[in-house]
Amino acid sequence: MLTTPLNEGLILTQRILPWRIEIKVRQAKLADAAIIAEFNSRMAWETEKRRLNPERVKAGVTALLRDSAKGSYFIAEAGTVRGRAVAGQLLITSEWSDWRNGTFWWLQSVYVAEAFRGHGIFRALFHHVQSLARARPDVCGLRLYMEANNQRARQAYERLGLKKTHYEMFEMDFVTRDQAVA
Repeated sequence: MLTTPLNEGLILTQRILPWRIEIKVRQAKLADAAIIAEFNSRMAWETEKRRLNPERVKAGVTALLRDSAKGSYFIAEAGTVRGRAVAGQLLITSEWSDWRNGTFWWLQSVYVAEAFRGHGIFRALFHHVQSLARARPDVCGLRLYMEANNQRARQAYERLGLKKTHYEMFEMDFVTRDQAVA
């Protein structure tokens, strides 16, 4: 059983989890920056085969954790036979909707470590954020985007009640792939 300590967190690298695990969701803190950056890099590789510049990602995560106006990360910790491990993450950013006179929370940077997939980690993160959003009268809904071919994610989102919209996404990326990796 391989484990890697990372910034007060623990990442399990093999699937050794019991059937039931205790999941605790909390708001991320600055000490979580390294694990969040690592998860973001893993997600980019798994979903897009894109290698990110680790220093750029960590700087971006750190900037957000230092400035709550940029967004909020939530961490899911799982209680395992080896103690508590960081199992997944989710980022919330905000978008004002003049049509709804309210704020949409965008779910971004959703990642569950491979060893924890299928154990309800994303469900716990989603329900936590959903309950926070429902308690705020200024939040009019939740939105997310995903890589179009990520069928596993699509199924997870649909099981939780999220619906595909008629919108498509466009972007103009000022960080080219050449700049993404050092």
